[in-house]
Amino acid sequence: MTLFRSLTHRPFALLWSGQTISRLGNSLYRIALAWWVLEKTGSATAMGTVLIFSSVPMLIFLLVGGVVTDRTPRLRVMWLSDLLSGLVVSIVAILAATRLLEVWHVYIASILFGLVSAFFNPAATAVIPEITPGELLTSANSLNSLSRQGASIIGPAIGASIVALGGTSLAFGLDALSFFISAACILPILRSNPELDAVPAALPSAQNGLHSVFTDLREGWQAVAASSWLWITIVIFAFVNVTSGSPMSVSLPFLVNETLHADVALLGLFISVSSVGYVIGAVWLGHYTRIRRRGPLAYLATLLIGVAVVFFGLTTFIPLLAAAAFMEGLAMSVFGLIWDNSLQVMVPRKLLGRVAAIDSLGSFVLLPIGYGVAGWATDLIGAPLVFLIGGVLTIALALLGLAHPAIRGLD
Repeated sequence: MTLFRSLTHRPFALLWSGQTISRLGNSLYRIALAWWVLEKTGSATAMGTVLIFSSVPMLIFLLVGGVVTDRTPRLRVMWLSDLLSGLVVSIVAILAATRLLEVWHVYIASILFGLVSAFFNPAATAVIPEITPGELLTSANSLNSLSRQGASIIGPAIGASIVALGGTSLAFGLDALSFFISAACILPILRSNPELDAVPAALPSAQNGLHSVFTDLREGWQAVAASSWLWITIVIFAFVNVTSGSPMSVSLPFLVNETLHADVALLGLFISVSSVGYVIGAVWLGHYTRIRRRGPLAYLATLLIGVAVVFFGLTTFIPLLAAAAFMEGLAMSVFGLIWDNSLQVMVPRKLLGRVAAIDSLGSFVLLPIGYGVAGWATDLIGAPLVFLIGGVLTIALALLGLAHPAIRGLD
């Protein structure tokens, strides 16, 4: 099948396999952590605080991570990140198993995860075109999304079962193991492709020291500022990630528990159904070697995300909420694949790590505030109203983006 053609390329197949296992572990961790915080504290504010502690360090160090990604071997950065993440989760698992885990431990772990993500995420974005031939990029990006969301389909159901039968410590331990397996999958790529373990040749600044970190960062900012579609979307999604992402991350467990009067199984179901939608979107776009009318299609998908979020605030009919979760996942997949493909095709490869870091920084810079506000608002006015307000604002932001010629003209 056309979708799977990038798996014939061994370096990508190895990387994809390791990352798929790691993503499955992360799905277990997220569902277990969300329910652990809910049962431990009963507070949406505490849930928001956990997410704030993970996002702030990432945002602070993202630009540094982008420079490091463009100056050092990207696979080596990912390998070290996996090892460090596995070590952190191992400690969390041990504390949970010995009943010593406290909220402040989770806060510290979240800070460390955020710090590691600041280096891992730009490297993971920039390494794909480095190890994958250009004609396989659409397939590779689609399979990446497929593995991410496929793990999210299986992970919540497995995670809910593990939490119910074996406790959160087992779910945390399996996540730690998944990081170590992912790191092990990177080593054969480095050994068989020694050029990938060398400083990128396209960056003389990394070799002769003539350029400072600030010079490298300025080059990345200039690349973003020169592309209207790029900086406009980054600015708009700084708000979209707050209006749509914060309710789904912070308020959803409390909607399930307090409004729908259900347990962790329903939370896992909503996450899984959203991921099914994401997978279908990835399979659909993965068949195309070139995506046309990318700007309008991406922003129409964003509008659908807003509509889906609104439904979570309007009804308690679970089948309709499951349909909304499916639509949200499908629309997120369409936007995400278009965005990744556009960055990799239109941004010079030597700048891709820095541009990816600037993208992440700009897109997520307001998210800590969003997490805090969503937690506070959920405790104050309830989860349904938080979803309703967030969805309406997301729709308005999508229409604002579509009003700009640079977005409508992006093909």
